[in-house]
Amino acid sequence: MIARILSVTQVFLPKVLIMLGISMLSACQVLPENFWFGEQPLEIIESNYFYLDENDSIIGQTAAVHSKEGETLPDIARHFSLGFDEIVRANKGLNVWQLGAESRIILPLQFILPDAPRKGIVMNLANMRLFYYPDNYPTQQKILMSAPIGIGKEGWVTPLGKTKIISKTKAPNWYVPVSVRQEHALKNDPLPAVVKAGPDNPLGEYALRLGFPSYLIHGTNKPYGVGLRVSHGCVRLYPKGIEELFRRVSVGTQVRIVNQPYLAGWRGNRLYLEAHSSVKRQKKIKKRLNKLLAEKLKRTPEASVLKIDWERVNKILTEAAGFPIPILVSDHDQSEYDVPLVKRPDRLFGMPVVTPLIPDSWTVLTPTFTRKDHAIKLAAMLNHQGPQIPSRVLEKGQDFQVIAGPFKNQKQAEKVAQRIYREFEIDTEVQKTD
Repeated sequence: MIARILSVTQVFLPKVLIMLGISMLSACQVLPENFWFGEQPLEIIESNYFYLDENDSIIGQTAAVHSKEGETLPDIARHFSLGFDEIVRANKGLNVWQLGAESRIILPLQFILPDAPRKGIVMNLANMRLFYYPDNYPTQQKILMSAPIGIGKEGWVTPLGKTKIISKTKAPNWYVPVSVRQEHALKNDPLPAVVKAGPDNPLGEYALRLGFPSYLIHGTNKPYGVGLRVSHGCVRLYPKGIEELFRRVSVGTQVRIVNQPYLAGWRGNRLYLEAHSSVKRQKKIKKRLNKLLAEKLKRTPEASVLKIDWERVNKILTEAAGFPIPILVSDHDQSEYDVPLVKRPDRLFGMPVVTPLIPDSWTVLTPTFTRKDHAIKLAAMLNHQGPQIPSRVLEKGQDFQVIAGPFKNQKQAEKVAQRIYREFEIDTEVQKTD
């Protein structure tokens, strides 16, 4: 069963304001209260806020950051308000759960806005991202908030359409639907009818109830599932993202949910295309997209001299990298550009802390691994569970073992052992430390 961890990434399948022209951006700052109403918004890398030019359809800018030993792509994604899928697709070839020191990580922080009215909350399921257009813009420049979201998994689809926020709840209880209780019972993981607010509550600390019956926008106790299709249909945000949104929106705010896998838009005199679903031989979809791009081109006075690079368009549709790429013949592919390097903090926000083992505590031990990288991967994935299972790798002769803990009593350790088996199908041993 140990070998199964090589394919269990699907367990996790579970702020960013960057201005054009800035080559080095400061990090690790707190968003001040006067940001929202100040005459000139501040340039804060970890915020969820972006300048919005009414004549453009694109916000943000692609950036890069260097990793440190022991960090993971999910750690970096959470710090910079990116979803799991977003950062993994932008950094193909890197080890998701084991980054080396000074690895160059691309931060895909540029987005084409959904084709929808710029009012209230707009969520695009295709790129798993939320856009909030507040009414109380600063007088000199408009701002919008954007954040990654986790959405409904297969069989639990997040609904499309127009609705509104009908209530707001801090520290919500989770009234578990019968269908969800039945699903968990089949996994030998029974749930109560009501889960009280706290660390075991999957709704997190804030919830916004939608007009669609039984659907919420809420936080999560599993932050590394943001940016994945893992929920029972509700929309989940990182804890800091939902806290910020909760403070800003009011009951009655319009919410529109769309599914737009192909987005096109202008920034200045450049036309971009963003694809979130691969198209290879689907002639009908390509024909529709070609028509869309031709219409976009007609809207500019320079239409007669600007031409679309259709070869690049086809490449974008096939690769579906998920970030905007310029598609005019006169422009270079964005992948050829040098992106600004972000100055990063010493420690990423929310990165799991592994507490040291202590005498007379309880631990959970996995079987041994012959390969160290397999053990490191499992330990990283356990540390990114929600709630966290603190884990580390220890050498055992020529092999390697993952040890989770410390836990205060045997009952708590046995509960964790059950979680590990349920999620990874790995048999473990509960043991008291000397």
